[in-house]
Amino acid sequence: MSTLTLVCPSCNVLNRIPAERLADKPLCGKCKALLFQGKVLELNGRNVDSVLRNTGIPLLVDCWAPWCGPCQGFAPIFAQAARELEPRLRLAKVDTEAEPQIASLWGIRSIPTLILFREGREISRTSGAMPLQQLKRWLLEQGV
Repeated sequence: MSTLTLVCPSCNVLNRIPAERLADKPLCGKCKALLFQGKVLELNGRNVDSVLRNTGIPLLVDCWAPWCGPCQGFAPIFAQAARELEPRLRLAKVDTEAEPQIASLWGIRSIPTLILFREGREISRTSGAMPLQQLKRWLLEQGV
């Protein structure tokens, strides 16, 4: 039986969950919140390292900015993807204006940029907003 580590989206505590129980609506051991809430996780300087290191499923991050029109248009599509694709993968976003050190570390040159991580390592990225079906196709091409 393999066990995965997940960061609670409510309290940021690490939780170990049997892989075969991901679809059973697991709860955080500390705060009892659902570990999969169908919502996009907000990344910042305080939680980004822990989330990257301790997300046992693929992690898709939307790098965006509040002034970016295409980013604003893509936000509801990304939110819908979170509702439909969890627990297969975790979706998160980082505001590149509020977190310029993360944007710099990841080499963000244009927004929106989507970065797919597996086991804390970047495995793919793409730039630009896209419809939900195209996003799902891109994820399948990446093996997710």
